[in-house]
Amino acid sequence: MPSHKWSDLKTIFDETFLDSFNTELVKGDDEPLYLPADENYPHHRVIFAHGYFASCLHEIAHWCIAGEQRRLQVDYGYWYEPDGRTADKQKEFEQVEVKPQALEWLFSQACDFQYYPSFDNLSGEETDTTNFKQAIHQQVLTYLDTQCPPRAHMFIDACLAFYRPNLPINKTEFLPIN
Repeated sequence: MPSHKWSDLKTIFDETFLDSFNTELVKGDDEPLYLPADENYPHHRVIFAHGYFASCLHEIAHWCIAGEQRRLQVDYGYWYEPDGRTADKQKEFEQVEVKPQALEWLFSQACDFQYYPSFDNLSGEETDTTNFKQAIHQQVLTYLDTQCPPRAHMFIDACLAFYRPNLPINKTEFLPIN
């Protein structure tokens, strides 16, 4: 089993995207954040939380989905409702998280790293996560059938080359999440 260091992901990401998209991966100390380049810093930054490998993959997934105009805005211009969400707010959160979490699962597989869905609502109302987990699984299968967004595909290929040389991702690796 390979070691999973955030510094390896930084190298993979920066080698893949720094020149072509002027974007680098940065270890943060607190909450994840995306910052576009500005007069004080020449590169766009995907900042992940606390050096966590899974956070790194998750934030890269958001970046891979964000369109060109979104990547010019702090945190892609999206809202974020913090932990402690109501059941209705949690359902909204889950709807926007299906695609990034599906990419995170694909990235995890490419890195030979265990994926766990994130509900990100530890102190909120308890909800049934069955539909969310099924939607993530279905989105992974859709991505495998129809191809991922281009930057996600590039990142998967780079991770496969580093973590699983000559071992492509196979649909049978993705079983429904319990």
